[in-house]
Formats: sequence, structure tokens, C-alpha cells
Amino acid sequence: MTTALSAGFAHPPRNVAAFGVEPGMAIADFGAGSGAYVLEIAALLKNEGHIYAVDVQKDLLRRIKNEANARGYKNVEIIWGDLEKEKGSHIASDHIDLVLISNILFQVDPKEPLLVEAMRILKPGGKLVVIDWADSYGGMGPTKAHVVKKDAALALARSAGFAAVREFDAGVHHYGLIFAKS
Repeated sequence: MTTALSAGFAHPPRNVAAFGVEPGMAIADFGAGSGAYVLEIAALLKNEGHIYAVDVQKDLLRRIKNEANARGYKNVEIIWGDLEKEKGSHIASDHIDLVLISNILFQVDPKEPLLVEAMRILKPGGKLVVIDWADSYGGMGPTKAHVVKKDAALALARSAGFAAVREFDAGVHHYGLIFAKS
């Protein structure tokens, strides 16, 4: 059941459907947080392929692993990583089919290393998916000074070498962008 309040938030099942996830893919969730996207992607992979949950918060990574185990997902890999540092994901170069960056652009500074790391680990033709807050909503989401507007996210991705593919509806308060590594 979707309430009016929850309708505006990013909705992992609906958003993941826009990514084109298929069994056998290797996917990385940068800043995995609570693991909502990790668990949704793991289900779609059907234990074929891998979803790498990368975060700097070890307690959140433990929770993701525990929940993945409880659901019988054998394809969830937990990686402690600092995505603001070079090679901070600890994932091999040219290994990943899709990188998800959801609700963390506004939290990192500088932002460029995050996109450089995504570019490094993606296979040629791999996809980068960016979901972030479209604005500050009076105490909900980032402060106005920290919001990374859609145009700024597009410019950041392009400066890292990504080509814009398309936008998708990520919720009333969020934008969704898909890029490709050329």
C-alpha cells in the first residue's frame, strides 16, 4: 500500500526495474546504506551474478549481510570502502556491469572521486545509475546548500567521461539518471 507520504520517496522496487538488472550481472551499490537497493537487486539476480554493497559504515554492512543471509541470497558481497579515496571500492577495474549511486552525491566532497571510481570499475558499455534528492524539502533530505541538482549531476558524470543515456522517474523528491561508460 502506498500512502501519499511514501509516494514521494525513492521506491527501490520501482527504481530497480528501470535499471535493466538481469541474472548474471555484477552490480555495485556505492553507499549501500540500509541495503534496500542491494536486497532488491539480489532478488532480481536470482543468485546468478553479484551485488556488491560498498559503504563506510560497518554496522550497516553487517545488517545488510544478515538480512541477505536470512533471505537466502548468496550473491551479496559486503565491502567496507571509502569511496572518496582512489580505488576506495576495492573492486577490480573493468569488472562491474552497473554502479548505483543513490542518495550519496550530496554527502561526499569532493564528488569527482566517486564518479572516477565508478568509471574505473565499470566494464566498457557498463551503466552508472544516479538517484539523488531534487531539492531540500524543509528538513527532509539534505540541506539546500548540499543538494546536487540534476544539471550538476549530469555535468559531474559527463566530466568523468560518462554519456547520458536517459532519465527515469525516481519519485517526486528524487531524480534518476542513467549513464553509460564508453
